Amino acid sequence: MSTPERVKVKPDATFDDGDRELVEVDGVEVGVLRIDGEYYAVRNRCLHDCGPVADGAVGRKLVGEFVEPGKRIEKKYADDEPIISCPWHGWSYDLSSGEQLADDDLILPTYDVIVEDGVVYVDGR
Repeated sequence: MSTPERVKVKPDATFDDGDRELVEVDGVEVGVLRIDGEYYAVRNRCLHDCGPVADGAVGRKLVGEFVEPGKRIEKKYADDEPIISCPWHGWSYDLSSGEQLADDDLILPTYDVIVEDGVVYVDGR
């Protein structure tokens, strides 16, 4: 069975920040999102209970750093690490890598997004 090379999503000029589109890539529903001018594509099926993860809230990854023993962890939100949380039960994934935040051995499939001649495509390879 062959995998399509590219699946057309829609014109780049009509894709505003925060927009989401669903497309089918080789029989799999994929959510395409534009966040802060960057495109991300993830399989629209949460690893926990098969929920529509692409419909979930988008935020930033919370990162912490131990400064020294006995002190509180210094926490901040990473500017360049958007996450998405499944609307059913809150499982959260890194939009770039697909890693589930609580267990980086669980990976939600991600896809490359290509903008060519003003059109957004998902690379199905």
